[in-house]
Amino acid sequence: MAKPVYGRVVVKISGEALAGAAGFGVDQRVVETIAADIVASHRLGVEIAVVVGGGNIFRGVEVSNRGVSRPTGDTMGMLATVMNSLVLEAAIARNGSPAATLSAIPMPTVCDTYSRRRALDQIGAGRVVLLAGGTGNPFFTTDTTAVLRASELDCGAVLKATNVDGVYDADPKQNSSAKRYERLSPREALDRNLKVMDSTAFALARENGMPIIVFSIREPGAIEAVLRGEGRSTIVAD
Repeated sequence: MAKPVYGRVVVKISGEALAGAAGFGVDQRVVETIAADIVASHRLGVEIAVVVGGGNIFRGVEVSNRGVSRPTGDTMGMLATVMNSLVLEAAIARNGSPAATLSAIPMPTVCDTYSRRRALDQIGAGRVVLLAGGTGNPFFTTDTTAVLRASELDCGAVLKATNVDGVYDADPKQNSSAKRYERLSPREALDRNLKVMDSTAFALARENGMPIIVFSIREPGAIEAVLRGEGRSTIVAD
């Protein structure tokens, strides 16, 4: 059996992934499947931090288009990521691995506040760490959060879980002849306007030499497969 390619990673999971087919809220069966995959990956000896989006509950950009200020809308979206992180933390614990949520927005009655030292302490204690609350600042996506935290925590890569098995030159759901990239650089992703991550996340990854591995979370055991260097994915790295 192949050994893990990386010893420590950030896994980025969209809020929409937790909603399953419903598209809104939380599908508990989907959450349990993802949690089981995270726990199996953790048992390989890989140290794991998870960044979860909030789009299944609230999108700050959308509400700001309807009259709410962008900072307020983004803050509401960051609160949604805390809710998703708490749901996933509980599911990971049920599947047999200790877990802890750390929020960039202080809310001490709910969970501990994020700091690099606290996150490293929790990882060192053998816990899966859920990194909630985005960066704690408006105008930054959870994609950027994932790359930022991975850089801060000395991770080997960001594992970007999506609904497709990599990065394509067109939407494979709409274009059956779309080409999947095996590998490309952050600059190529930016120049070709590939939308799998926002430009700030790609730029930060490039500056810090952080590989991004894009794969489909819909496949059972997908995270573990990526960590073993198996399965279909796209590597975005120089």
